[in-house]
Amino acid sequence: MANIKLNNLTKSYGQTEVLHQINGEIEHGEFIVIVGPSGCGKSTLLRMVAGLETVTAGQVSIGDKIINDLEPADRDIAMVFQNYALYPHMTVEQNMAYGLKIRKLPKTEIRRRVNEAADILEIGDYLKRKPRQLSGGQRQRVAMGRAIVRDPQVFLFDEPLSNLDAKLRVQMRLEIRKLQRRLGVTSIYVTHDQVEAMTLGDRLMVLNDGVVEQFGTPIEVYEKPASVFVAGFIGSPSMNFISAIAKNGTLELGNGVILASNIIASGPIILGIRPEHLVPKRGGMLKMDVDLPEQLGASTLIHGCISGLDTPFTASLNGIQTAVSGDLLEFDVPTHQIHIFSAETGNRIS
Repeated sequence: MANIKLNNLTKSYGQTEVLHQINGEIEHGEFIVIVGPSGCGKSTLLRMVAGLETVTAGQVSIGDKIINDLEPADRDIAMVFQNYALYPHMTVEQNMAYGLKIRKLPKTEIRRRVNEAADILEIGDYLKRKPRQLSGGQRQRVAMGRAIVRDPQVFLFDEPLSNLDAKLRVQMRLEIRKLQRRLGVTSIYVTHDQVEAMTLGDRLMVLNDGVVEQFGTPIEVYEKPASVFVAGFIGSPSMNFISAIAKNGTLELGNGVILASNIIASGPIILGIRPEHLVPKRGGMLKMDVDLPEQLGASTLIHGCISGLDTPFTASLNGIQTAVSGDLLEFDVPTHQIHIFSAETGNRIS
């Protein structure tokens, strides 16, 4: 069983600690996405699992074996990189077979594995081509094929789609998900793109400055973000935040507006509202001064500020809307779609 355990995993460079006691358990066959902004430590964490970075403290286990001191070649993993890392002088077939030749597998077994992977990825017609004769998407398929032929316990993906254009990224992420489900291999995928994370992962590990802010399913992370950071990072467009005072079951905004709430807490809080949960309503409690509409066709993003507050605010409305700069829009928001966070810690308040 290729389950992976991260136990108090820490990474330091000199006196600087960049990963702080990372804990998590990944089940056999699960697809986990590590997501976070640039510099948060997600690629470093992946490389520690791969054996390309040493572990400062804590343990990494695959199955029942602690692998801290094992060489990458002995960990039974396969990694797909951002830059493909193909040998330019070799054909597609030679690139895919190279790792198996190093392991001295029989030629018939190598040929079988390469052909099987080529059929799965639909690159059989390209086996005699060199990487320079392929498109970006085709090269990424070859890199994935090289990982598949290894028949590993674990797949590791380090931002494999970031060099592709937007349309091809959508196509490739669907292919990666279908491939992983078909093969049933435990997989860890690193990305800074929260849309990729939401669509690919069985669960998301949200990293912020070397700390796991939340580890849960995409729906859990979206509907019940554990902190202001998670709430602002997951979801597009980003969640709106308003400073408020909680008291007697209400939320009082700085402009005097009072919203109903079902929280027991009292004192300063941060109110979170997703742009897509705002309901246009004449006489609604939330009033917005419009600065700029963004017409996206299927929806319209309207940017502005809460009336009476210097607080940026965005609404996401269905279809094409005709709001212009200077308009006043009014909204309601269902009580169950309001998120409350501690003003002191930034953590979610139930």
